Amino acid sequence: MTYTAPTTEQLFVLQHIARIDAMAQHDRFAAATPDMVEAIVTGIGDFAAEVYAPLNRVGDVQNPIWQDGKVTMPPGFKEAYKQFVEAGWGSIDGPAAYGGQDLPFTLATVIIEALGSADMGFTLCNILTPGAIHALMAYGTEEQRQTWLPKLVTGEWNGTMNLTEPAAGSDVGALRSTAEKVTEGPNAGLYKIKGQKIFITFGEHDLTDNIVHLVLARTPGAPEGTRGISLFLVPKYRLDADGNPAISNGVHCASIEHKLGIHGSPTAVMVYGEGEDCLGEIVGDEMGGMKAMFVMMNNARLMVGCQGVQIAERATQQAQRYAAERIQSSLAGSADRTPVTIEHHPDVKRMLWRMRAQTEAARALIYYASAQTDFGKLGDEAAALRAEVLIPLAKAHATDIGCEVASLGVQVHGGMGFIEETGAAQHYRDARIAPIYEGTNGIQAADLVGRKLGMAGGEGVRSLLADITHGAAGHPELADLAAACTAVTDWLEQANAPDRLAGSYPYLTMLATATCGWLMAVEQQGARAALDASDGDTAFLEAKIASTRFYLQQIVPAATGLAPSALAGDAALEPLPRLG
Repeated sequence: MTYTAPTTEQLFVLQHIARIDAMAQHDRFAAATPDMVEAIVTGIGDFAAEVYAPLNRVGDVQNPIWQDGKVTMPPGFKEAYKQFVEAGWGSIDGPAAYGGQDLPFTLATVIIEALGSADMGFTLCNILTPGAIHALMAYGTEEQRQTWLPKLVTGEWNGTMNLTEPAAGSDVGALRSTAEKVTEGPNAGLYKIKGQKIFITFGEHDLTDNIVHLVLARTPGAPEGTRGISLFLVPKYRLDADGNPAISNGVHCASIEHKLGIHGSPTAVMVYGEGEDCLGEIVGDEMGGMKAMFVMMNNARLMVGCQGVQIAERATQQAQRYAAERIQSSLAGSADRTPVTIEHHPDVKRMLWRMRAQTEAARALIYYASAQTDFGKLGDEAAALRAEVLIPLAKAHATDIGCEVASLGVQVHGGMGFIEETGAAQHYRDARIAPIYEGTNGIQAADLVGRKLGMAGGEGVRSLLADITHGAAGHPELADLAAACTAVTDWLEQANAPDRLAGSYPYLTMLATATCGWLMAVEQQGARAALDASDGDTAFLEAKIASTRFYLQQIVPAATGLAPSALAGDAALEPLPRLG
């Protein structure tokens, strides 16, 4: 199960889609010079292949072990994580005032992609910490930042996000965890946290000497629903006078889940304040928890979209290598009856090109969304708005692609793909969680038509459609999809809530595919220009043009065909008859 980082592809997308050079023209990101960018992308690719990739199978078959509230990670994980911290990979986009390198978030996205392609389950530990950092930067006090950020930025401590409870899954407002303010004594001003949270990624492990949990809870008298929720920073260990994590804080891991995939990632049931006091610090204002949590959640949703790229890349590489080695049957219609490697058979070629084109499209979408986030930080309000619109597209569509590509990877392997030892099945199992967590893809579609469609008076979606339509010149299939997206947008803006929600998922797929098609067309133009100038790897550039052509001609038209589903309305979704 060899993994090779797609460095040439990553650098190409950074240049043509993320416009990393334009970022470096601003003082804030001036350090992102071409040499620095290449060194980071090449370095993390080597690190991922050499340090993380060998652990992918290890974590799948030797799962984390829970015993008496403690979780021990599989062999090699602790050492690999230590290397990650010591190399400074976690600090790339961290704030300089707290030990970070203040480089673009887009580069941090490349780092997460490389690590996750090497080992998706393990890399979950690296995904949520940046969200905790962003939440503290946005809503934490300076004292909280000084206390917690330096170790979070380096990765010496990791952060988690605690939303879900047994009776409150996607309906976060139904949570029952409580937070009671301490008014007297040495802990005055802190809050006693009590409750249970489930599905907490890396909620307990032995990689770090402290874990910083961000926990949603309700203060006494707070209203029901999301309006009454506050956010609290709850460490596994409170700090002593010297700043060392030495004081037990009533944070207990009751168990870890047995899952379909991502076996290398411990998914914990966490209990707070049972048997001893659990103290937390409020982040932001009371009843301002959802506002603060959305800062963290948006980052996490984009990183989960990146997981779609990760698993698609790994599955594509494995399928292509297998197809180049597996000999079976002669070519249909050929006079030569000599068996050939299966990469030459038309249907296998179709699957391999679809895997490659979809992976490249998802990568373009994720890098573009990350870059728009960075340009938004630089004061570009249009880019900030664009990033908001792109989040549900990036999370939902990229993870759908991850599942599709992993499934195709099993198919390319044939019967051997169903055998665990080949590794293709692990990719398929690992990929399946991504459309579920950090807001199911159905919730992303609802967010698109419920919030993003009307954002800035509709300008967010309309400006994206205008860019796609302009970029579709010379690409008739993309022009047709852009027109269909515009027509559906017109209809959705006038539709009632049930009709909008009924059409939300096909609409998201249409709009995301159109966005990807536009970005792929931009890449095709860049590849052709580079070929004309004899600038770059000829084989890579020609393959880029071919994959773009495949995407525009074979994937885009199928998305146009989703328009009737998007326009069917709620009446098309009659209640299912009950089973006897």
